[in-house]
Amino acid sequence: MTKENNPNLLAWGLLLILALIWGSSFILIKRGLDIFSAGEVGAIRIVSASLFLLPFGISRLKTVQKKHWIFLFSVGMFGSFLPAFLFAKAQTHIPSSVAGIINALTPLFTMILGALFFTQKITAKTAIGLITGFLGTAALILAGSGGNVSEFNLYGLYVVLATIFYGANLNIIKFKMPDLTAMAITSVSLLIVGPVAITYLFVFTNFANTVQTVDGALFSLGAVVVLGVMGTALALILFNQLVKITSPIFASSVTYLIPIIAVLWGLLDGERLYIGHYLGLVLIILGVYLANRNKKQKIKIR
Repeated sequence: MTKENNPNLLAWGLLLILALIWGSSFILIKRGLDIFSAGEVGAIRIVSASLFLLPFGISRLKTVQKKHWIFLFSVGMFGSFLPAFLFAKAQTHIPSSVAGIINALTPLFTMILGALFFTQKITAKTAIGLITGFLGTAALILAGSGGNVSEFNLYGLYVVLATIFYGANLNIIKFKMPDLTAMAITSVSLLIVGPVAITYLFVFTNFANTVQTVDGALFSLGAVVVLGVMGTALALILFNQLVKITSPIFASSVTYLIPIIAVLWGLLDGERLYIGHYLGLVLIILGVYLANRNKKQKIKIR
């Protein structure tokens, strides 16, 4: 193995690990929703992630400059806080597998926002991929959670909004904070939004009472804590590192693989997918492929 090949192997290795972690996050959200509300699940996820990384965040405050704070706040909100609540809310009315499929829109929104606000260019072939991906999303939303194509399931739009936030987050990390490490970006951004989640969880919900009085609450809590530590804290460190050594589009391509893991977990948990769901999955993956197939990603270690 030559030295030149190491970055490629590192990038693809990180991509596969992230797919396994994030592909499993939807079933963990589902287990959390067995007991807790969507707001509680979102807050527990952020609180556990921020507490886990608290020592790292505090120790890296000295590396943060004044110019970084607004971008770190944006990363905390768009990359962690808001999506955590949006995915939980969506999964109160759509299967975990469907949420995982819609999540595959992330690379498409990464390209759109990159073209609008950063340096990304969209070609005619990319545009075809974008349109195909959006058709796939439409198929999923129209299919709803019951397979009825005439029923418009608005809850799928919560996941769409989360992928828009992810797309913004990717571009911010790549183009606005190249001088900060992945650990600094992840830990400090969660340090910023952690107190908001803690306040919401303990002041505006019945979380404490639920944990003490409801059977099965500890199991659901454990599922969401694992989600927070693995799926938010550790995975974001790996993901932010992947963004920094490759490109936003390459990194967001982890969503090629996430739906496969999410669907497998959903089927194992007894979820049923209908023809509209499979059509949506195929169109979204095809759209992301078409939008990326002629892009050569330059991979390097900073």
